[in-house]
Amino acid sequence: MLLDETIVALATPSGSGAIALIRVSGPEAIDIVDGIFKARSGKSLKKQASHTLQLGQIFDGQKIVDEVLVSVFKGTRSYTGEPSVEISCHGSPYIQQQIIQLLNQKGCRTAKPGEYTMRAFLNGKMDLSQAEAVADLIASDNEASHQIAMQQMRGGFAYQLKELRQQLLDFASLIELELDFSEEDVEFANRDQFQELVTEIQKTLKQLIDSYAIGNVIKKGIPVAIVGEPNVGKSTLLNALLNEERAIVSNIAGTTRDTIEDELAIGGIGFRFIDTAGIRETEDEIEGLGIKKTFEKIEQSQLVIKLFDASLVEANASHLNHIVKEIDKIQIRFPEKPLIILANKADNVSQETKTLIKTQLADVEFISAKTKTGIEDLKDELVSYVDTGRLHNQDTIITNSRHYNSLQSALEEINRVQDGLNMGLTGDLLAIDIRQALYHFGEITGEVTNDELLGNIFGNFCIGK
Repeated sequence: MLLDETIVALATPSGSGAIALIRVSGPEAIDIVDGIFKARSGKSLKKQASHTLQLGQIFDGQKIVDEVLVSVFKGTRSYTGEPSVEISCHGSPYIQQQIIQLLNQKGCRTAKPGEYTMRAFLNGKMDLSQAEAVADLIASDNEASHQIAMQQMRGGFAYQLKELRQQLLDFASLIELELDFSEEDVEFANRDQFQELVTEIQKTLKQLIDSYAIGNVIKKGIPVAIVGEPNVGKSTLLNALLNEERAIVSNIAGTTRDTIEDELAIGGIGFRFIDTAGIRETEDEIEGLGIKKTFEKIEQSQLVIKLFDASLVEANASHLNHIVKEIDKIQIRFPEKPLIILANKADNVSQETKTLIKTQLADVEFISAKTKTGIEDLKDELVSYVDTGRLHNQDTIITNSRHYNSLQSALEEINRVQDGLNMGLTGDLLAIDIRQALYHFGEITGEVTNDELLGNIFGNFCIGK
């Protein structure tokens, strides 16, 4: 990407709308837009102060294309750190394309995905971890993921890492200096102070690495599999949770032949509910494939809801033994997965039946998906399975796999430095591991980059950002 080129792109979603925003950035941005724009004030954009709005018209020769509002950002006082102009036009796709084509003809190149944010990074407006948080912020669809992205955009753990990296770099410089005086056997780096710094870095890295477990599920949404025999009310439960008719509800057993998924934010946390095909013995080939996929979805889930029909126990008490065996199968096959046991259609059973069920299933909860009884309590329980303490305490949480891998590598190198200090290794050997640790620190914040890395990161952005 060439920073001496002026780029243009639509910054709002494509399609019809009331207003569309076209972003122009680069050294010739103001000159190019000034050539096709006439302000009502009659003044040239080049003579307007930075961070001002101008009402006027876009012209293609003598033809008026649209009446627009133009924002001017001069010098480095813009998102990208270079001269920028933003054109707010009417949201007609035809108008959008006419203005963009006109800017292309005047010398603007169409921006690549993430190029505006990449220029902001290259021009020192933000570090690499903050730039990546921009994409996370755009993609956030619940309170928790939005909160994490905002924290990282404000600097998050990057400032913390930069401070530790600088201290490590200072010690590395002293150790490197010792190598120049190796024949005189002197120590410029106080080993006790260095030991304290290494311990502090280890503690910080471990905290950040441990946070990835919660950060990853918050970012992607927590998958919850709803399982049970056919016709026990799984689809009705899904509809009750989502508060809409998302899944087909029928009295015919085996209606759900494939998995149905939808997402819901509860307590600011995203949950991805999976209504699976009923688990039972069947000769129906299509239904059998659905049941096979059910086990695959349980494998992929973080939580499992086992649903059964309490009214069947009311009609035949021996059916409870069958339910217990089904729960045992799930717990034996997936012992590590939290299991919520729900007795549905509880509005149709007696207290005597509820007591009977409780004797064999102490953790069971009684609900009615049809009347939505117990649904709010279920939502509270789902949130309780997520460790949101760190989120509420505003602790730094890692959600990016690239950061996680770099932190892991940095910790491995710091542990080697710790071992070297314990063994009393010479400065030249310590310096090797310190350099590697510094490298992995720099990978996160962008002190260490290459074209392939930047291409992978910003290639996943939307065009216009």
